[in-house]
Amino acid sequence: MATGTSTRPGEAKHVPKHTPNKRKKGFFRRFWWVFVLVPVLVIATLAGSIYMAYARIDLPETLPPIRTSFLFDRNGVQLTSLHGDVDREIVGLNQISDNLEHAVLATEDAGFYEHPGIDVRGIISAAWTDLVKRDTVVGASTITQQLVKNVYAGQYIEHPNGAREYLTPPRTIKEKVREALLAIKVEQELTKDQILAKYLNTVYFGHGAYGAEAAARTYFDVHASELTVNQSAVLAAVLHAPSLYDPIKSKFDNKFRRDYTLDQMAGYGYIPQSEATRLKARPCCGIPASQKDASDRISSPAGSEYFVEWARSDLFERYGSARVYGGGLQITTTLDLKLQRMAEAAVDANLPDSDYNPDAALVTIDNATGEVLAMVGGRDWQESKLNLATLPCEGCGRQAGSAFKPFTLAAALDQGFALRGQYWSGPSTITIPDQRCAGPDGLWTPTNAGDSSAGTVDLYGATVNSVNTVYAQLVAALDGGPDDVVQMAHRLGIQSELPSVCSITLGSVQINPLEMANAYSTLASDGVYHRANPLLAVDRANGQPADRKVSSPSRPKFDTPDVPRAVTSALQGVVQGGTGSSAAIFPWPAAGKTGSAQDNVDAWFCGYTVQLSTCVWVGYPEEQRPLINVAGVPVVYGGTIPAAIWHDFMLEAMSYGQDEWGWEPTAFSTEFSLTGTEGAPTPVSSPAPSVSPSPSEEPSPSEEPSPSEEPSPTEEPSPTEEPSPTESPPP
Repeated sequence: MATGTSTRPGEAKHVPKHTPNKRKKGFFRRFWWVFVLVPVLVIATLAGSIYMAYARIDLPETLPPIRTSFLFDRNGVQLTSLHGDVDREIVGLNQISDNLEHAVLATEDAGFYEHPGIDVRGIISAAWTDLVKRDTVVGASTITQQLVKNVYAGQYIEHPNGAREYLTPPRTIKEKVREALLAIKVEQELTKDQILAKYLNTVYFGHGAYGAEAAARTYFDVHASELTVNQSAVLAAVLHAPSLYDPIKSKFDNKFRRDYTLDQMAGYGYIPQSEATRLKARPCCGIPASQKDASDRISSPAGSEYFVEWARSDLFERYGSARVYGGGLQITTTLDLKLQRMAEAAVDANLPDSDYNPDAALVTIDNATGEVLAMVGGRDWQESKLNLATLPCEGCGRQAGSAFKPFTLAAALDQGFALRGQYWSGPSTITIPDQRCAGPDGLWTPTNAGDSSAGTVDLYGATVNSVNTVYAQLVAALDGGPDDVVQMAHRLGIQSELPSVCSITLGSVQINPLEMANAYSTLASDGVYHRANPLLAVDRANGQPADRKVSSPSRPKFDTPDVPRAVTSALQGVVQGGTGSSAAIFPWPAAGKTGSAQDNVDAWFCGYTVQLSTCVWVGYPEEQRPLINVAGVPVVYGGTIPAAIWHDFMLEAMSYGQDEWGWEPTAFSTEFSLTGTEGAPTPVSSPAPSVSPSPSEEPSPSEEPSPSEEPSPTEEPSPTEEPSPTESPPP
């Protein structure tokens, strides 16, 4: 039987009365208009602001000025000016080769004729970089945006002399947005061809060449209308990074980018792939010999062109060549022209110019700051642009010989070896049993210069008299062997890569005078390193500082000055009565070390006073030729012509410093408390004073004292007997 209730047909269903609870509307349903209206207002406000900014933008009618930069010595005497070989020359698009247009479009902005002037993806990427990564905003710009940055977005400064200077804007997201607005404005007011023409007339191609016409004449000595496909690819390659892809100085890097450009040109149908393949097989970069040396325009007094070229390279690294050649910078360098003339005169007096005589290099550094005060890089800039003081080309370094021994001594003292009191055997020849020193022909067997025997000496005596066989034993006795010498050399300021070979202790590695002077300066400064520096101040034309670099940062390389002071005490002995006695400059206390490479192809003297460090190299630049019968010297060692050049220059330079900066003869701080007791692996008895012969690294009797004149180990004064130091005023 069915249960429940039923209704008759036609009778309304009874629904019980009740009052349901009313649901409250949610926050979003009540205030939905806020979430719609606020973004709309924000977008409208932003759009209005952008439109107002866009409407107020005026495009300048003239191109940014290109201004010559000037270099001065530290006393304000002009050294030279830096500018491009060819002034910017404005030409029409019909006077620029289609090949260059196609090469630039293929690599810089393939969609140039299709887009509205901006790269939206690039702007978003820049915003991400700036806002999220907190890094410098990067490129991905169209040609139009690049033109805007180089011509329209920057700030024009009016100088008191009426000249105008254009400063490119900082790379921030704000400026990136502003550049995008300017790019849209440019696209509205100029045709695509006009934009491309302006870009090709203003973009920087390196070596002071602004615009296509200047670039074509600078690199290839042709007009822009005559550029071939290969030449155009070379120039387009430069645009990505003018200093990196320089077709004169960085041919390998330019070829890599040139080949990429050719592939891009083929990929976009500008040239057949077969032509790209054929041109890629050609060497780079087709620069005529008459155009290769863009450094010819340097002309400066007192033979300072080599220093100027070095300073220019440093400026390029800091500011880029575009700003150096066109930014109107006023650059005060560290060079002192009076000291430069003294250096040139010292070289000329001891090494007269002739077809038979070798060349020389000299670098002098202020120990307190790292400022390079003088640099002799060669005899004649017009004849050879190779700077013998910096030897910038790979593999151009020269063997330092025994001038490298102080780095081994510093490593040994740092490990607890005794400077005095522990004796080593110094036979004329020795075989080192350490397999780390072995070569393809077997165990290493070094000899002393002149095959002379040293008897028994401590490390002080081995340094004073440059005993090769003792230093050969010493490098093998170090904990890390030659690795420790490499690390110490870098610690003191040597920048070049050094091979970890035992012969490094005898200076078999390639090095340049600038690095050697810098490392010796670290020893002179009690172990405080200042990177060698050519710049004092860099200002804009209106006198406002673009950057200032008064001195390199001080970087102590040792916990205490004990090791550098101990090395200095030994190097003082070299000058007072060892292989470098001809370099003594009374009354100025001096320390230094001679050096001669194998077969006498290189000769060095590097040394210092409290105030200055100077390094001199003598040799034949183009070949490894023995230094025999040079300027009346039968065999040139470090203690002959190099020491004489050092002596003549430093004696005059110190007197000049006394008058100019108040320098006084000042004793080195040679008080040190080293407690090292390590000695030779095989103990050697202390020699009797009367029978302790000492070798001479250079057997010339005129520069080496006789054995009877040399102090025996027991006669040498202890460090505590040496005069206490006094401070000298900085220059």
